Amino acid sequence: MKVLVVGGGGREHALCWRLAQDPTVTRVLAAPGNAGIAQVADCFPAVAADDIDAIVHLVEERRDVDLTVVGPEVPLVAGLADELRRRRRRVFGPSAAAARIEGSKAFAKDVMARRGVPTARAGVFDDVREAVAFVDELGGAAVVKADGLAAGKGVLVAPDRETAVRAIEDCLIASAFGEAGRTVVVEEVLDGPEVSMFAVTDGEGSCVLLDTAQDHKRLGDGDTGPNTGGMGCYSPVPFVDQGTATWVLDNVLAQVVDELRPYRGVLYAGLMLTATGPKVLEFNCRFGDPEAEVLLPRMPYGVGTLLHACATGRLAYEAGNAGFDDGAAVTVVVASEGYPGSYPTGVPITGVEDALTHEGVTVFHAGTGRNRDGQLVTAGGRVLAVTGQGSSISEARDRAYRGVAEIHFDGMQFRSDIAAHAVEGART
Repeated sequence: MKVLVVGGGGREHALCWRLAQDPTVTRVLAAPGNAGIAQVADCFPAVAADDIDAIVHLVEERRDVDLTVVGPEVPLVAGLADELRRRRRRVFGPSAAAARIEGSKAFAKDVMARRGVPTARAGVFDDVREAVAFVDELGGAAVVKADGLAAGKGVLVAPDRETAVRAIEDCLIASAFGEAGRTVVVEEVLDGPEVSMFAVTDGEGSCVLLDTAQDHKRLGDGDTGPNTGGMGCYSPVPFVDQGTATWVLDNVLAQVVDELRPYRGVLYAGLMLTATGPKVLEFNCRFGDPEAEVLLPRMPYGVGTLLHACATGRLAYEAGNAGFDDGAAVTVVVASEGYPGSYPTGVPITGVEDALTHEGVTVFHAGTGRNRDGQLVTAGGRVLAVTGQGSSISEARDRAYRGVAEIHFDGMQFRSDIAAHAVEGART
């Protein structure tokens, strides 16, 4: 089959890379793609991931596209999957109505309340005074979230009242996140380790659990600095046992999938493992980034068959392709100077080919391009995701950082402690 992947980041490179290795996939296309994706797929750089009409036209024009896999959340929330299905095209990704689970945090809270899914106590506000009054109810510390999509940057964990009030005012008065921040969700602060869990589903009742991962969202070592889209990740998470994973599948993921039926695609739950059990922090309607960069390398080559089964209501027959190897993967994100704020682009990158000479190292391109001379250059905030695979988290981590050590561009920044606590925990 021929597969089109929508998007141009590290997640989409990981999808294209793995799909290209599937023996049932004869050709991979990407819109718009990036410099790394171009090595494994035919790219259409003029077709933006959020240009619904252009993507639909591309699929219709190329009648031999058997499956469209939508990587980012923005086109899903905007209804790309709906437009393709109206034309009887197979697509991996939920409808706009179902994608609201990520597109609106207030909507997600409503869904969880209806299904009894455990989550933080919260309130939804468009008035500053009412929001601040709820912060006072919570004792001053609070999590303030822009209701809509904010590229992973619309969440602030406020340790005190002053910080919480400032975050609320940034959204509701200063419009720091535009339309996405016209409403805020204010939550109690939960305590415990964060983990990510994923399920794929076909809209026909089948819901299959994928493996666990743990993201590192803060910019700096020791979880310091501002939130980002993710500075690194590892999988599997050693402190999540099978009993906990099954409980989350039955009581969280399957419940939400059933509420949003027909949901076709992947549902990703960000969870806090509190002293009283797992509680949901957020839902995403797509593979995470950089979570995809540690999950997909550990999956079998039949990923294309698995995604096609979700799109066609045949997941029950292909669940075996959702398996994972017995090893581990660690991804370290290499970012531009200034990220997650403003950053330069067009900065020459060297060393990627050298990184690939190391055993177990794969480099996924997140924000790259080519200059007029054909040299690889930066084209985004998160530039590369360097993934190491090994028999253990420790070995995978060592390999990832060996890869990072080969790469250079002016101003590059990365965390030096990705998965370090998981390695230490395994030693004790």
